Amino acid sequence: MRTLRIVVISLAVLVIAVCLPALAQTQWDVTKTMHIGGEGAWDYVTVDAASHRLFVTRSTHTQVIDAVTGKVLGDILGQKRSHGTAIVPEIGRGFITDGGGTGAIVVFDLNTYATLGTLATMPDSDGIIYDKAQNLVLAVSGDGGALMTFKPDIDPVNGKIDPPIELGGAPEFLAYDDAGKAYVNLEDKDLVAVVDLKTRKVIARWPVAPGGHPVGLAIDRKAHRLFIGCRNPQKLIVMSTEDGKVLADLPIGAGVDATKFHAGRAFASCGDGTLTVASEKAGKFEVEQVVKTPNGARTMGVDDSTDKLYLSTAGFEAPAPGAASRRPKPKPDTFMIVEVGKM
Repeated sequence: MRTLRIVVISLAVLVIAVCLPALAQTQWDVTKTMHIGGEGAWDYVTVDAASHRLFVTRSTHTQVIDAVTGKVLGDILGQKRSHGTAIVPEIGRGFITDGGGTGAIVVFDLNTYATLGTLATMPDSDGIIYDKAQNLVLAVSGDGGALMTFKPDIDPVNGKIDPPIELGGAPEFLAYDDAGKAYVNLEDKDLVAVVDLKTRKVIARWPVAPGGHPVGLAIDRKAHRLFIGCRNPQKLIVMSTEDGKVLADLPIGAGVDATKFHAGRAFASCGDGTLTVASEKAGKFEVEQVVKTPNGARTMGVDDSTDKLYLSTAGFEAPAPGAASRRPKPKPDTFMIVEVGKM
């Protein structure tokens, strides 16, 4: 009987050891949908984690949304074709890229949402971020093929941006490390350009193969890795920021637009209604989960303080006959923010 008890106990311990990792694995899912409405398409979602606000560009205006309630807190008007928003809470300013016309960046007050001025930039001003390490706002011009920089305390009326840095391709999005380097996706060249912000020169261009056109870009600064969302072929590329070596390539959905890195996981949001969650286990990267999201939810922001992801999309009209290859038309006043969190 004593031997039998030992065997039973041993089996129980084995079962618990096998089951615990599966039980402990975090699952992500849609936790809330906030119907916002309003006119305009949408592009990047920028999160202010300190105040739980979302800044969402909507073509000719930029909405400020309470991430908890879904209430529209403000609406910054006057853009021709808005793309992205960068915020600098330390000085109470935000910056919106306007790709219309000759290109501009709108400077606004983070508290009142009043426009403080407009900076002349380059055509198709698109992705924009704030580099805390260098205290620089970084933005890219798709048509101009350049990286633009300026200090966040720039005179919003009479100030001029720094001389643009030529990239050698059409940039889409960007990231920075803590050592004075910026990394920029060159969508038309299937490359990542590495820029030394101190010498203001491109010091390397790294292929993203076996991925296709690089669009989304995120960085793990501690582990020195980039996470690149690619189209055609559809891949999430994991790349070393030390030498450009591709460490992994993982399958993702169609129409990726954004990638984020948070709490040891990489996320890739795709227009086909999938959100891929990837992580590293025992030195190997793998797809941990694919979350079903509404179609069109391809842009995304993350609130690091609440472990929440926010994706933007809308309801869509049924495609007309013969128009299956075109982007579906959003239904009027159906814009929404989809919250994804841990379950």
